[in-house]
Amino acid sequence: MNHPRQRPLAIGPLRAFEAVARLSSFRGAADELHLTQPAISRQIRSLEEEIGTPLFTRGTRHVALTGAGATLRRTLEPLLVQLDTTVRQLRQQRHRQPVGLTTFASFASLWLLPRLHSFQDLHPGIDIRISASDHLADLDDPELDRALRYCRPEMAPPGSTRLFGELLTPVASPSLLARLPIRRAADLARHVLLEEDDARPNAAALSWRVWQREHAPAMGEPKAWIYLNYTYQQIQAALAGQGVALARVALVTEALARGELVEPLGDAGRLRLRHAYWLVRWPDRDDRPGVAAVDAWLLEQAAATRAALGEPIAEDGVQSADSSAVSTRSMR
Repeated sequence: MNHPRQRPLAIGPLRAFEAVARLSSFRGAADELHLTQPAISRQIRSLEEEIGTPLFTRGTRHVALTGAGATLRRTLEPLLVQLDTTVRQLRQQRHRQPVGLTTFASFASLWLLPRLHSFQDLHPGIDIRISASDHLADLDDPELDRALRYCRPEMAPPGSTRLFGELLTPVASPSLLARLPIRRAADLARHVLLEEDDARPNAAALSWRVWQREHAPAMGEPKAWIYLNYTYQQIQAALAGQGVALARVALVTEALARGELVEPLGDAGRLRLRHAYWLVRWPDRDDRPGVAAVDAWLLEQAAATRAALGEPIAEDGVQSADSSAVSTRSMR
C-alpha cells in the first residue's frame, strides 16, 4: 500500500480548498458547495494532512493562505477550470446525435459543404461527420450512416435514392471571357482547357473529348491543356481565370448564379449524361432521428438542385439496381 502522503489527492478536499481560498471564508465555501462549515473544515484538515503542511492561517475573523497554500492554488485553479470544461462538454455530447456521411472530395467541396450551414441552422443538436475521399468507404464502418455517390442508374446499390442527374457545360470567369470571348463552340480552340486527369471509368464521361464529339467535332486541339486531379481543382482554376472548365452544372449552380462563373454557350453547350448522384442508405441504421433529419434535408437540397438543372420533379424517388450488377469500381 502506498504511504498516505504519496497517494493521489481526492477531488472533494481540493474543491473545498479552492472555494475557501477564492472566498477567503469557510462559511462562504460551505454555502457555495452546499455543505456544512464543519464538513469544509474536515476536508481542509484532511488535505493538509495528506500534503503534510498547513495551507491556511486561521484567525477569529480572517482566513489567509500560507505560502504552500498560494502555490497549490496557482496550480489547482486552471486544472479545475479545464476539468469543469471537459465535464460540461461531455454532458453536452451525451445529448447530441452525430451522423456520419461519406462522399467523394469534389462533391463535398462544391455541393455539400456550401449548403451545410442551413442544416446546422435547422438542427443545432445534430453533429455531422464527413468522410470526403475518392476511395470507397467500408460499408461496415459503424461511424458512417449515409453515402453520397455518383454512378449510372444500373450501378446504384439497391434502395438508393436518386438525387439529381449530371449535366456538363463549359464555364469560365467573366474576366477571361472579357479578354477572349466565346460565342460559339469553335472559339474554345483559342483557350486553355481544364481537364480532369482521372483514369477511373466514370471520369471518361466527364472529359472534353466526349463533349467535343457532341458539340464541336471539327474543333481540333485547344491552345493548351491543364490537367488536374479533381473536379474542384478545375473549378478553382476556372474561377482564377486559368482556363475553361467543363463543369458539372449541379456543382456550380451557386457560382453561376452569383456571376463568379459564366456559361458562355448557354443551353446550347450543355451535355446531359446518364450518370446521376445518389443517396445510399444502410437499412439497419435508419432508426435514429438524426439520420432521418439528414435524409430529409438532403432530399430538400437535391430538389432545389434538380430545379436548377431543369429536371422534372417526377425524376425524384427511389431507384434500385439488382445487387448482382453493382460494381464498386464504377462508383465514386
